[in-house]
Amino acid sequence: MNQPTPMATNVEQVLAQDNPRYKNLVIIFVAILLAVLITYLFSPSDNENSLQYITVEIERGDLTIQVTATGTLAPLNQVDVGSEISGRIETVQADFNDRVKKQQVLASLNTDEQKARVVQAQAALKVAEARVLQAAATVLETDLIMKRCRALANEGLCTPQDQDAAQASYARAKADEASVKAQVSQAVATLDVEQTRLRKAVIRSPIDGIVLKRQIEPGQTVAASLQAPILFTLAENLAQMELRVAVDEADIGKVREGQVATFTVDAYADRTFPASITQVRLAPLEEAGVVSYETILSLSNEDFLLRPGMTATAHITVEEIQDALRVPNAALRFVPPAPQTQEKAGFLDQLFPRWGNRTRPERKNNKSRQVWVLEDNQPQSIEVKVGPSDGRMTQILSGKLQAGMIVITHASNKKT
Repeated sequence: MNQPTPMATNVEQVLAQDNPRYKNLVIIFVAILLAVLITYLFSPSDNENSLQYITVEIERGDLTIQVTATGTLAPLNQVDVGSEISGRIETVQADFNDRVKKQQVLASLNTDEQKARVVQAQAALKVAEARVLQAAATVLETDLIMKRCRALANEGLCTPQDQDAAQASYARAKADEASVKAQVSQAVATLDVEQTRLRKAVIRSPIDGIVLKRQIEPGQTVAASLQAPILFTLAENLAQMELRVAVDEADIGKVREGQVATFTVDAYADRTFPASITQVRLAPLEEAGVVSYETILSLSNEDFLLRPGMTATAHITVEEIQDALRVPNAALRFVPPAPQTQEKAGFLDQLFPRWGNRTRPERKNNKSRQVWVLEDNQPQSIEVKVGPSDGRMTQILSGKLQAGMIVITHASNKKT
């Protein structure tokens, strides 16, 4: 009597369980195993298949090499307008998107306290000026006493000690006069400061431009103790803007000032905008270990379709090659399948037709590549030296390839 195998016993034990989940898993496993065996047993042999090559003809033509980078649009000149003094916002006279002129009033702060300080400074100035008059009178008085004492000294009516005292009093009076005159200058300066602070309570536009942001409301209190709070953000001219892109360090060596470019934005996906490079900055930008360099492109926005902050993808033309011998990049990537040495491919080859080794030639350097042509329906390799690529086509610099030759780009199995 045949003894059941351990695997059969395990299956029976699983099937004997009441849990339907295990029964379903076993049924699925058995179905997959049967499908794999049927695929392997009834798959056609190699002699029922032939390898079909997809080819293209090499041609000459123009090749445009571009570098792609992303960035954001920004105004040429953007100014943040703040307040140099603290206070409560009394009025706001500019809003988002308003066009403003230079020195136009944007907002004003409450000036009650500041006006009082100006009056106080004016009073201090008047007090200092009165002290100057008083000091001048004292100088005049001591001068007369000193002269009278000198005249009486000739008659012996004024002792030398009295002469010295009169002269010292005159000198002290002159010093007091100089002191109060200095106080007048100080009071004038204080008054000027307070008047200037009063004028700064009125926020004016420093440029002709457009209000991009307004960050205050009437009644709001601003504090300028540490730094000037930003109240408005103005753009000088949105008809001329710039695009700031980050060019990868691998491509920055190809980018130069004056090169032309085009860019697109998501808001107008079906439209391409022209631009040109005005500056390639030397300072690196590093984010998550990736190094790039900020590049500035100038552009015209006369129709005002573009807005600050829009994300743009730029295509910078770094080289244009005329009448280049071009080959598709797919032909440079193609490698013919390794020949089958058995009547039937292995089990994994049946399940995965692309499984197995492929002949991959070793490259001598980054510029040395191989392309494959058909000779007697068999692929033959030709070594070539490649040049720049536009992502779809690559220039051939040297080798035996010529315009009109047929190169292989792909291979596929086809039943005969």
